[in-house]
Amino acid sequence: MSVGLLGPADIRALADALGVRPTKTLGQNFVHDAGTVRRIVREAEVGVGDAVLEVGPGLGSLTLALLEAGALVSAVEIDERLAARLPETVAARMPEAPARFALACRDALEISGPDMLARPKAAGEGEGFAPRRLVANLPYNVAVPVILTLLEALPSLESVTVMVQTEVAERLAAPPGSRTYGVPSAKAAWYGTARLGAKVSRNVFWPVPNVDSSLVHLDIERGRAGADSEREAVFAVIDAAFAQRRKTLRAALAQWAGSAARAEGILVAAGIDPKLRGERLAVEDFAAIGRAGTERPATENPAS
Repeated sequence: MSVGLLGPADIRALADALGVRPTKTLGQNFVHDAGTVRRIVREAEVGVGDAVLEVGPGLGSLTLALLEAGALVSAVEIDERLAARLPETVAARMPEAPARFALACRDALEISGPDMLARPKAAGEGEGFAPRRLVANLPYNVAVPVILTLLEALPSLESVTVMVQTEVAERLAAPPGSRTYGVPSAKAAWYGTARLGAKVSRNVFWPVPNVDSSLVHLDIERGRAGADSEREAVFAVIDAAFAQRRKTLRAALAQWAGSAARAEGILVAAGIDPKLRGERLAVEDFAAIGRAGTERPATENPAS
């Protein structure tokens, strides 16, 4: 049978039936174009049997496209009205798919492990769900925190493909030294390689947003920059370096290290020029600083 993906009239009808008025607080802009959601699924390389996590499925446009591709989909939706209706939409528009779909009504930022995800029946018996891919349309105001939270909580993830505000996508994919390189870029790089995908027309959303959107992909390479046990220390260095991004690393890391002198000693030990700014460093450099900071006692008086 042909799959009934959602069009503009379907989106409006579902929203009206639920009394839903898209809110800026939750960043709700619903996609109503079948070609767009199919392109997202195609660029995410989702295939039959793939374990997929979708955050913020809303009325189900992308959900149906993922199920159309044969995926096992575990969704996380914070809006109780939308969460209650989505299983009905899946059953009505794709009768063969409900066993491959499950939903948890919760805040994605609270997820701390696979046990907090709903498990589709077709995935078999077990607790929680170990997704291979994260595919989602994310509100710009929570996109980066959601991605980083899930990458930390779900070690099974191998790839991320999300539609976000173009400015956010550019920040996530920015290389060291570029104008948009910053905390999101460096932290995403800890997990793997981010790259920009296709731009998405504003006209495929209801309501039409006042910002441009793009896809961004993250190919995850666990252990690329260092061990998971090092992550917290490295992320603290990244935060400190970019909190005062126009300052040299010696000055920017002074509070983190305990003093400017100790910061300089750590940087020298890590093989990093103290006069550089954080925007020039790759994630491997931040990792080297984090390791040097751990190895160098705080009471040590580094040579100036």
